[in-house]
Amino acid sequence: MTATRKPQKSSWINLLVDYGPLLVFFLAYRHFNPKGGDPGVGAVVAVTKSTIAFMVATVIALIVSQWRLGKISPMLWLSSTLIIGFGALTVFLGDPTWIQIKPTVIYVLFAAILFTGLRFRRAMLRDLLQSAFDGLNEEGWLKLSRNWAWFFAFLAVFNEVLRHMYNKDNGGFETWLTIKVWGVTALSFLFTFAQVPMLMRHGLGDAAQAETEVPHD
Repeated sequence: MTATRKPQKSSWINLLVDYGPLLVFFLAYRHFNPKGGDPGVGAVVAVTKSTIAFMVATVIALIVSQWRLGKISPMLWLSSTLIIGFGALTVFLGDPTWIQIKPTVIYVLFAAILFTGLRFRRAMLRDLLQSAFDGLNEEGWLKLSRNWAWFFAFLAVFNEVLRHMYNKDNGGFETWLTIKVWGVTALSFLFTFAQVPMLMRHGLGDAAQAETEVPHD
C-alpha cells in the first residue's frame, strides 16, 4: 500500500502566500505611479494597474498554497474572494476607494465570525486557519479567538481612519498603502508574538514546532 504523503509545512511558504500578493500590490503601485504629469489621473491609472497585479498574485498564492501546503484555509479563501471582488470594482469603476475599503470589510467579517463563535463557545479561529498548535487546549483556542476578534475590530477602525486621512482625493493613497504594507503587517506580527506566553500557558508544546500562520487580510 502506498502511504499518502503529508502536506509540506513551511513557514516561508506561508509568508509568501499570505503577504506576497500585498507586496506585489505595493511594488506595482510604486512602479506605475507617475513622477510627472497629472497626478490625479496618473494615480488612478497606477492604482488600476497595481490592483490587477494584486488580483493575479492572489490567484497565484491560492495555487501555491494548494500545491505546496496541500490546502487552502477558509481564511485565505475568504480574503482572496474579497480581494478579487473589491479589486474588480476598483478596476471597472476606476475608483481606488474600493480597494481601500476592502481591508475594513475583511476585518469586520473576521471579527464578526470570531465574536459569533465566542457567543457559542466555539473557537472559530481554529476553523478559519486550519492550523495545528500542538497541545493547545480548548480554553487556549477560545482566548486566542477572542484576542484576534478584538484585534480585527481595532484594525477595521484603524483602516477607516487611515483611508479618510490618506486617499486619492488628497494625494495620500501611497501613504495609506505604505502604512498598510509595512505598518499593519508589523503590528500584526507583534500582536501574534505577544500571544505566545498565553498559548504556552494553555498547553502549546513547542512554539518553534507549531505551524504558525498570521491571520491577515
